Parts: sequence; C-alpha cells; structure tokens
Amino acid sequence: MSAPIVETVRLSRTARDQMLSLKRRTGIEGWNVLSRWALCVSLAEPTRPRDPGPAGDGGIEMTWRTFAGGDADLYAALIRQRCTADGLAADDATAVVQEFHRHLHRGVAYLVGERDLASVSQLVSKSLA
Repeated sequence: MSAPIVETVRLSRTARDQMLSLKRRTGIEGWNVLSRWALCVSLAEPTRPRDPGPAGDGGIEMTWRTFAGGDADLYAALIRQRCTADGLAADDATAVVQEFHRHLHRGVAYLVGERDLASVSQLVSKSLA
C-alpha cells in the first residue's frame, strides 16, 4: 500500500447531516462506505467540483485507512487520474487533497439530492446506469 493522500478525511457539518439522511434512507451504517460511493459518484461527473470551503467543526473525521480500506491505492489512483484529466498536477499533494475533498463533498450532495434513493439496491442501480 502506498502512502495515504491524506491522513484524516474531513467532511463538513453539512455533509455530516446529509450523510445521516443517506444512512437512514439506505440502511448503510458506515461513513466510509457512503463516502466511497459519494467519491465515485462525483468522479463520474465530467466537471470539476467547486470548493466546499473548510470542513469546520461538527463534521465527520476518519482516517484515510478507514475511508479507503484495502482499496486505498485504487482510490488514490482514481483521484490522481482525475487531477491529471482536469489539468492539475497529480504529484502536487495539496492539489490532490483539495480535489479529493471537493469530490467527496460534491458526491455526498449528489447522493442526498437523489430523493428516490432509499435502499442499497437503488444505490447500486444508480451506479450501473
């Protein structure tokens, strides 16, 4: 496993509230599992996400290891590839971390905006569409 792109993954209080809604609707209990889905949903979008601003207090914190689990290298590679595709330097650690947090927050917002998302199976169906 390569070095983590960030030691601590931080989500804002707004994202935490959105994740709580997703947990209730989907039955998925793990922040890390929902965060992984959110990241992938955002990475699938062709545009760059906007800066969500500082995470502040009252949000969610988890280690990169908790976030990525055994697929840490895969998630890191996906983020770096997206940075390259968006014209950012994939070896610029600051840019990679910023893009990761941008995509994570946008993905959470996208998922919570899917009002008909009420189960794990619908989440899987959405990802295959």
